[in-house]
Amino acid sequence: MTTAVSHTGRKHRPNATLSGVRVLVGRARHQAGALSEGLRKLGAQVVEIPFIEIRKPRSYKPLNSALKDLQAYDWLVLTSVNGLEALWERSGKLGLGKRDFQHLKIAAIGPATKKAIEKRGLRVDVVPKEYIAESVVESLRNKVAGKHVLLARAKVARDVIPRQLRKLGANVDVVEAYETVVPNASRTRLRALLKDHSKTPDVVTFTSSSTARNFVALTRKASSGRGRPLHTVLDGVKLASIGPVTSATLRELRLPVDIEASSYTIPGLVEAIVKAYAR
Repeated sequence: MTTAVSHTGRKHRPNATLSGVRVLVGRARHQAGALSEGLRKLGAQVVEIPFIEIRKPRSYKPLNSALKDLQAYDWLVLTSVNGLEALWERSGKLGLGKRDFQHLKIAAIGPATKKAIEKRGLRVDVVPKEYIAESVVESLRNKVAGKHVLLARAKVARDVIPRQLRKLGANVDVVEAYETVVPNASRTRLRALLKDHSKTPDVVTFTSSSTARNFVALTRKASSGRGRPLHTVLDGVKLASIGPVTSATLRELRLPVDIEASSYTIPGLVEAIVKAYAR
């Protein structure tokens, strides 16, 4: 039986397991569990260093205003679990509950967001075929003309959904439910990881465009000074993306995309990594 050898000298069995593969998971700390668990079950050595930190918005005024006027909306669009959690927490602070949302039709970008919405006792009316903004718009094409739509999302996000829904005749309000920032505490840990060649990961995972941008910011600082330059830090490292939007961001940052999930979910990302090491 032949074996494949990684850049760190570890051998991989030619099957669908990840035995001996070191994977750097950069999801926000409170969300890393599902990805890390899925990888560990397949034998991967997982290192968690968050590239992204979720914070409350600097002002709740726009979100409060939208929630207090919730009855005016026909649709609620949620593009992440983070958006739902921030929206739900704020709703509770304002004394709102699931009854206040029951008149709304709800669109969720993917199965994880749908599951989180349903856990709150709400019904999801639309989940697109592909879990990206463009597919959300397509799934709402004949449903939103003349309707009032509330989109709760991160402070910085792509404008595909509000722009295209307005072209379809919808009245769209975009409110900031949370913001994503570079976690300062990760710089020291990432610097230590990258300084030691024996600890260099075989795979780095990216679950959003924000994780890609923040990784570059953290890596450039971690590899400055006496550290190795960015291109040598990543020599032999596979970059794994959750889907085409994240992949496009990586390429904009002049980074390669070695692995891309065909199903834009955490299980899909794990499956794509497995396939890459089963070749």
